[in-house]
Amino acid sequence: MRLLAGLKPESVWRYFEEICKIPRLSKDEGKIRRYILDFAHLHNLDSSEDKVGNIVIIRPASEGMENVKVVVLQSHLDMVGEKNSDHPHNWSIDPIMPVIIDSWVTAQGTTLGADDGIGIAVQLAILSDPFLRTGKLECLFTIDEESGMTGANNLGPDFFKGRILINLDSEDEGIIFIGCAGGIDTVGTLKYKTEKEPYNSSAWEISLTGLHGGHSGDEIHKGYGNSVKIMTRILSDLSKLYNIRITRFNGGNLRNAIPRESFATITAPASYSKRIIRYLSEIFEILSNEFGTLEPELKIDFKSIELPETVIDIESQTKLLSVLDAIPHGAIEWSKEMKDLVQTSTNLASVKFENNNEITIVSTQRSSIESSKKEIALKVEGYLKSYGATTTHSDGYPGWNPNLSSEILQITKNSYLKLFQKEPLVKAIHAGLECGLIYEKYEGIDMISIGPTIRGAHTPEEKIDIETTQMFWDLLIDILKSIPAK
Repeated sequence: MRLLAGLKPESVWRYFEEICKIPRLSKDEGKIRRYILDFAHLHNLDSSEDKVGNIVIIRPASEGMENVKVVVLQSHLDMVGEKNSDHPHNWSIDPIMPVIIDSWVTAQGTTLGADDGIGIAVQLAILSDPFLRTGKLECLFTIDEESGMTGANNLGPDFFKGRILINLDSEDEGIIFIGCAGGIDTVGTLKYKTEKEPYNSSAWEISLTGLHGGHSGDEIHKGYGNSVKIMTRILSDLSKLYNIRITRFNGGNLRNAIPRESFATITAPASYSKRIIRYLSEIFEILSNEFGTLEPELKIDFKSIELPETVIDIESQTKLLSVLDAIPHGAIEWSKEMKDLVQTSTNLASVKFENNNEITIVSTQRSSIESSKKEIALKVEGYLKSYGATTTHSDGYPGWNPNLSSEILQITKNSYLKLFQKEPLVKAIHAGLECGLIYEKYEGIDMISIGPTIRGAHTPEEKIDIETTQMFWDLLIDILKSIPAK
């Protein structure tokens, strides 16, 4: 029984539901790649796969439209896998369970994967439509967008031929995106020693859950709580007040998501138990007042656990809490060129205690200006190094500079006005899109990015608006029918 039966456009939702059944986390896209290649074979369409796993499927021009300019439709195959800590889900085998709630499609306890499963579904619906008349189309499916843009970064210069590209990875209907930020990861590694647990202590676990989280590009400026920052604040206070010792501190999961949950195990003299509970109750009230309606589901839990044999040494504990407190998080600078656009930001994404007496701290920096991206990455590196951490940077990816004279932009604006009797907005986005890397390899390619309305991407609250999915489909079809001759 289909869970999304009856939704329009029918073919898009049918393919989306099929995609939900296929595990496809970043760097584990083997099953979805096989599904895409099998789809091409089933529909007698030419396909090719490059050395890293990117796929192109070609839909030949309809009869009489051989002279129309070639259009590339592009989405990414991977998704972000986030779930609530109390929700059982094995990302390597379990399907996503989509549900309809009011006018939205969401998932049960996990990310939905509409980012960018809806882009994939639209491509498959177009490729398999026997009645659609268009010029030649190349559907490009890239891998590993969410954890490093590996696919776009490794595209060969001749993997596709079209010089008009429509990226299907945006999350705001009614907005045509013509630019995006570049990004880079800064990772710190802090070594620590262990000490024997002091005599006559007790141990507890502190859980901080229920935060909104969200996409570290789209939502970095909205003031949502960062669980790593908040837990650092709690542990720092408890260290000063009650001489607690830390045995573990794990928060956040993904480099491109604002951390939603953090967990710490601590020890302290047993006599301090009631005082720690009272402090946690007080800090909960303070945080609830600070965040107001932004974080209505915030929870702080405190439970007794078995006393561990060791804790981290006090010097390492002090360095850890100091560096996590010092590293900036949030919007750093706003664009002077485009209203309401974050120009530069940094996301303190996660802290993890590893098994080799190392603590890994992951952060991501974004900017639409390359020099600003490097500057904020070096600033974060400086904080890490000043507290004894070794640091590395990812290769990063470039931004995509807007082109207001773009031909495909004008075609899209005209189609939108004709269909919906209103002007679309034209913006750049602070999130990273693969368009920057694609433009770097295919200089002069004409690009836009569009999509339906998606909210809560990279969180278990992710949802996609049903009505705007139909609008997205109608717009894309009209664009394809409006592409001029070469």
